[in-house]
Amino acid sequence: MRPGNTALLLIGFQNDYFAPDGVLRDFIETGDAGDDVLTRTLALVRALAPTPVHLIATPIHFTADYAELRAPVGILAAIRDAGAFQRGTPGAALVEPLRDLGERLLRVPGKRGLNAFVDTDLDGELRARGVTDLVLAGAVTSICIDSTGRAAFEHGYRVHVLADCISGRTAFETRYYCDEVFPLYAQVLSSADLLRATSEDP
Repeated sequence: MRPGNTALLLIGFQNDYFAPDGVLRDFIETGDAGDDVLTRTLALVRALAPTPVHLIATPIHFTADYAELRAPVGILAAIRDAGAFQRGTPGAALVEPLRDLGERLLRVPGKRGLNAFVDTDLDGELRARGVTDLVLAGAVTSICIDSTGRAAFEHGYRVHVLADCISGRTAFETRYYCDEVFPLYAQVLSSADLLRATSEDP
């Protein structure tokens, strides 16, 4: 895995999920589990920041009336009903340590649903940077991580999912997807594995 051809894609690391007062904090693993995912991910980002690995976030944002959503169900209905991820609100902001990265973190706007490739220029940004290996971290395991991972595979990227940097609705969900679903199209690895892989000589 060449660092310059690798991108870490950060999905859902926004206050409405991960802040102590996030309105959707209870939708994903909370308490120690959710906090540990955030802590490990931020440690990984800090370690990768001085390297050529591309750091990318695809935050999800909506207008106040959620006009972008048509007959939403599941998590999208939960987002609307909770008033989450409204553009310009504190809850929709990236968690503060990611905001502090400034231009080192590429923000790709436009995400409105489950798949970070839909309605965004993510594919164009990745190809412009010569990315071949896409590494996924964030929330929610069975929804945005899985949807984006499958799309990335279909776009021709080598997909990797960080088992210790994703958060599901339950711990069982994350274990099941890492054991049974992600290996069908991706390599499942840890944040430590990623650091080793991107520091090795090609």
